[in-house]
Amino acid sequence: MKHTLVALAVLGLGASGAYAQEVVKLGTAAPLTGTQAHLGKDIENGVRLAIEEYNAKGVTLGGKKVKFEVQAEDDQADPKTATTVAQRLADSGVKGVIGHLNSGASIPASRIYNEAGLPQVSPASTNPKLTQQGFKGAFRTIANDVQQGQAIGRYAATKLGKRVALIDDRTAYGQGLADEVDKAVKAAGGTLTGREFTSDKATDFLAILTRIKAQNPDVIVYSGMDTQGGPMLKQIKQLGITARFITGDGGCTGEIIKLAGGAIGSHAYCTQPGLPLDKMPGGKDFNARFKKRFNTDVQIYAPYSYDATAAIIEAMKAANSADPAKYGAFISKVNFPGVIGTVAFDAKGDIKDGAVTVYQFKAGKWEAVQ
Repeated sequence: MKHTLVALAVLGLGASGAYAQEVVKLGTAAPLTGTQAHLGKDIENGVRLAIEEYNAKGVTLGGKKVKFEVQAEDDQADPKTATTVAQRLADSGVKGVIGHLNSGASIPASRIYNEAGLPQVSPASTNPKLTQQGFKGAFRTIANDVQQGQAIGRYAATKLGKRVALIDDRTAYGQGLADEVDKAVKAAGGTLTGREFTSDKATDFLAILTRIKAQNPDVIVYSGMDTQGGPMLKQIKQLGITARFITGDGGCTGEIIKLAGGAIGSHAYCTQPGLPLDKMPGGKDFNARFKKRFNTDVQIYAPYSYDATAAIIEAMKAANSADPAKYGAFISKVNFPGVIGTVAFDAKGDIKDGAVTVYQFKAGKWEAVQ
């Protein structure tokens, strides 16, 4: 009889909700293998830290204590794989997705999330098309390519030299950013000496760079990722090209410094959407927590993925539900102090007031100059 009473008491506690706990899965997708894995892992770690900290504080939805869990998927920075991963996440019952890294992955995946009614907040995909498709659930916590491309083109043409050569990697990210740079260079009174194309798998740029050398530009703008930018800098030096070099956030990393070796110098510049980590309102504290938890430095996107995760969870709290059909509309209404600054979205789903920072390579690292 005593055993029966104890069992009923335990069941009663669970049924009353006092100790009932509901698992809510959030998905994240990015390249976790291959040459861009360091950036994909940065995104995943930002998501994990946010979830662990929300779990530690405790979140209750609909009268039940919630435990958040992460389902991380490797999209290999490949559009086709990204759609497979997106369908897997939708089928597995995740309640929202933080991802992807690459615009070329996010854009096709966003159609699947939209059809499944799943909110998607990208911490890294900057191509404007992501939030221009009319999908109510598509958001991003990072400035888009229009803002960044304008900053690169304007800075190149007004600060680094009037004659600008442009190279892009033909991905949705690289080409989209380069298109904006092209327009901004001309608007700032610069001249485009030529535009060359490569791929996000290439390692040999000598033919492209030889053509560019003949154009005698003041500046080379590269629109692509660090895994190509590093070898490109080596080959620029090898050919004796003295033009200044500037790239976007895909190359604004510590990895490009390692890959370029001694070929990178004070002639190299890059941009990142947002403020430098140490200038972000929550940046220093976040960096300390991140390093303690993962024993590694922030690459670029961890603060943005942390805030993207927080945006989803804060919307769930506002709706008092983890049901995407109920909380989805609340993402557009969030307004809270995040690591990167105030997290709030415009009517399209872009982060409001997205800043862009220019960096120069000095004393072995990227230093903010504007």
